[in-house]
Amino acid sequence: MDIARASIDRPINTWLIILACLLGGWWGINGIGRLEDPAFAIKMALVITPYPGASAAEVEAEITEPLESAIQQLPQLKRLTSRSRPGESIIKVEIKNTYDGHALPQVWDELRRKVSDAQRSLPPAAKQSMVHDDYGDVFGIFYAVTAPEFSDAEIRELSRFLRRELLTVPNVSKVATSGEPEEVIYVEISEERLVSLGLPLEVVLNSLQTENRVQDGGAITVDGRRLRISARPGFDSVASIESLRIGRPGTTEQISLVDVATVQRGTTDTPDNLIMHNGLPAFTLAVAGLQEANIVEVGNAVSAHLEKLKHNVPIGVTIEPIYEQHVVVDKAINSFLVSLAQSVVIVIAVLCLTMGWRVGMVVGATLLLTVLGTVFFMRIFGIEMERISLGALIIAMGMLVDNAIVIAEGMLIGIQRGQLARDSASDASARTQIPLLGATVIGIMAFSGIGLSSDVTGEFLFSLFAVITISLLLSWVLAITVTPLMGHYLFNGHQYKEGEDPYAHSIYVKYRNVLVEILRHRGRTIMVLVLITVLSMVGFGFLRHAFFPPSNTPMFYLNVMLRQGSDIQLTAERLHDMESYLQRYDQVEAVTGFVGQGGSRFMLTYEPELPNPAYGQLIIRVSERDLIDDLIADLRSELPKRFPDVEIYPQRLMFGPGGGAKVEARFKGSDPAVLRRLGEQARQVFAQSGVVHDVRTDWRQQEMVIVPHYDEERGRIAGVGRSDVATASLFASTGVRAGVYRESDSQIPIIVRPPEQERSSVSRLADRFMWSSAEQAYVPVSQVVSGFGVETEESLIHRRDRLRALKVQADPVGDLTADQALRVLRKDIEAISLPDGYVLEWGGEYEGAREAQQALATQVPLGFLIMLVISILLFSKVRQTMVIWLVVPMSICGVTAGLLITGQPFTFMALLGFLSLSGMLMKNAIVLVDEIEAQERDGKPQPEALIDASVSRLRPVFLAALTTILGMVPLISDAFFASMAITIMAGLAFATVLTMAAVPVLYALLFRIRVAQ
Repeated sequence: MDIARASIDRPINTWLIILACLLGGWWGINGIGRLEDPAFAIKMALVITPYPGASAAEVEAEITEPLESAIQQLPQLKRLTSRSRPGESIIKVEIKNTYDGHALPQVWDELRRKVSDAQRSLPPAAKQSMVHDDYGDVFGIFYAVTAPEFSDAEIRELSRFLRRELLTVPNVSKVATSGEPEEVIYVEISEERLVSLGLPLEVVLNSLQTENRVQDGGAITVDGRRLRISARPGFDSVASIESLRIGRPGTTEQISLVDVATVQRGTTDTPDNLIMHNGLPAFTLAVAGLQEANIVEVGNAVSAHLEKLKHNVPIGVTIEPIYEQHVVVDKAINSFLVSLAQSVVIVIAVLCLTMGWRVGMVVGATLLLTVLGTVFFMRIFGIEMERISLGALIIAMGMLVDNAIVIAEGMLIGIQRGQLARDSASDASARTQIPLLGATVIGIMAFSGIGLSSDVTGEFLFSLFAVITISLLLSWVLAITVTPLMGHYLFNGHQYKEGEDPYAHSIYVKYRNVLVEILRHRGRTIMVLVLITVLSMVGFGFLRHAFFPPSNTPMFYLNVMLRQGSDIQLTAERLHDMESYLQRYDQVEAVTGFVGQGGSRFMLTYEPELPNPAYGQLIIRVSERDLIDDLIADLRSELPKRFPDVEIYPQRLMFGPGGGAKVEARFKGSDPAVLRRLGEQARQVFAQSGVVHDVRTDWRQQEMVIVPHYDEERGRIAGVGRSDVATASLFASTGVRAGVYRESDSQIPIIVRPPEQERSSVSRLADRFMWSSAEQAYVPVSQVVSGFGVETEESLIHRRDRLRALKVQADPVGDLTADQALRVLRKDIEAISLPDGYVLEWGGEYEGAREAQQALATQVPLGFLIMLVISILLFSKVRQTMVIWLVVPMSICGVTAGLLITGQPFTFMALLGFLSLSGMLMKNAIVLVDEIEAQERDGKPQPEALIDASVSRLRPVFLAALTTILGMVPLISDAFFASMAITIMAGLAFATVLTMAAVPVLYALLFRIRVAQ
């Protein structure tokens, strides 16, 4: 079918396509979803099981192991990691990447069933396991709320009010708060008072528990009506708790609780987490939008609603953003749109300067329609406008004009030789539309590895493949429809003079002369090409390698660790001092501190730290991203001097999936002592290497514990068991929970404990009394406990795939990449002697990059197979296909030099650019070989056809390369795409020159064509 002629003869059809692209693009731009980064499902859930009173080893053996045994039966399971600490088991369940977000709800249901079935095998004292399948939820709108002059009760009410209000905003799916003061009711009873009255502690506890318990009172039938008997709870205020009547056992005497105890309502002494913002106590508001909603619109609606609430929020309350995704997205998208516009202008300007304004306008119009049409289809297919999809448009920019340049060039040459526009369009299209389609598909398949990858990086970068596929296919359609019509309007009547040769320009003449010389000396030419390619491959080994670069966001984390076992209040004190110190820096705009655990997941690449009282984190926002490295270096130097008891390790925000330590050695085995010995050896190697800093282990230090030495014989005589000793020590220290006080929708714990002066000293433990049910009297603890010892024990036991695993972690110093640091460390670490049953694994960035590359490698062969099949089908001959594929190794030429000169590392994105280069070179080679074949079919001798075809393709090939290279200039300043842009620009610039020499030489060699002097 002569599509080009039909597009000119029936222009109404072509104008419908033009209008569809214009109007559809406008519709797409105004309604397409906007994100900062592509959304990818975090396929993780947490299984949390409290086991109060158990040591870490007991939690591991009695909770973690049975649950892991049940969970591992899931066929969807990819990996199990767990952390057992005193009183709590946390298992992180990671699902295989082959299951997308739509399949996860079913997977989590199966996980819940497995966990529920395993509950029967857990100890009676273990609490119900909780499956948190919302662990991966992202709260892109994150605020810190401070109210310095308000009471704790007022702050809790403010938190409830703000959460309730924000849930009414359209398209808001979830609002989470954290850091509010935790309310508790303390009932403080002096031990001396209990002993003097002979009042057992259990009587007080039972009275408190039963008085406020909700119970069914039954119902009776009266005159045909069923009347429910409502047993109202006994507590409706703190005063009612104080007036609780308690009977002494064995007597009819009763006393009020206030006679023996002090009841006070306040804030807990042992909070789970604390939050500070710019030095003030704070709580956080984390807002998540519906998945299908435009986050910019959601964020603006939330901001507008908060603005309206200012009149209802008391004076003195400040709501400051920690991270506003909608603002970041809006700024990033606008910046990318500017870069996209710059690319379009650059490409059109280059075409106008090199081919004349008419060709520039024709190809430029086709390019603009392709971009708008791509946005149209992006909205139809639900592809959001974000960093990757917009970057894909810029990456494809040069390739988008390839097809239009070839058609426009063919039309222009035909018209200059005296043909009518209709005939020249028909000839140009008929000769090239099928080869161009094949070359376009080959260019698409060069990116197919990432589009088909099952790894999380494939999901993160899928829009790159999708947008390039849409845009390149659309560019081919428009090149054979719109380009001929636009050329018909602008080219007609601008023929060359009769007999004038369009290839008589000096550039064509010089190229022809050079080509003749290299064809005459094709053996030497092949040797030079092979030598250059081999040198590039050798030089490739000297490149720095990295996974993903640091983010553009002007924020970083400062992780703080005190000695394991430190009280959360001490951690908060150290973090507050660090916040005060950071305020001295002019470049620091805001500091938010999280004590006891990480913050809410406010961005995809942020993974909150699991609860640990000795852990704190500062999220630091600076004025400019470029200031972060110098500030981090200064903090590494100054903070250890000011806080010698604190371990710090800064952390940059990263693009893409992954995170955590860059360099990680993981030892797996059964004996904690052996694991610690291996970890210490590795830690010393890390510390002495000079290539890494912030060396740490995830097992941390062992904790000290006080161990009462219970004398069983004396205990039996006294009628006191081990559980009585435990209850007595619990009461004497943190207090015993005696039910809850229910108020509206709140449940406030009631804690019974002694006054502060009785619980503040370790020495008082031996002087305390406990109730003996046998003697019906209090007996001293020293009667059944021979003494109290201090021991150390493991407090953080980590496991990976059901084996104990200890990680030694660090980050590379200076500008070193994780790969460079690992090359230095690897030999010495792997030289550590491992006992039988112990293994060493490398984690960190090495593991993440390897998994991503392995997933990519499984799909790349399929893409290259399709490319091979297409190239064979295009020519149905072997030697032509060999010519095309022999240029593929040359894609490395220029890449090495470009990355070495610019100092850019070879990242995962550079790898994608490297793969795409092969498609670009093959596309050029296909067009050139097809032109050689076409001229031979026209009757030209082989040498003449080879030279003339190469000359005729000089301008389209070089212009396609030039527009691609210059179109990527805006991406050089983007940290995420910089290495990819350099890879494509340098590789294409160098390899295009080689292609115009290599393809004719290889063709002449394989077809034994001799060129005369």
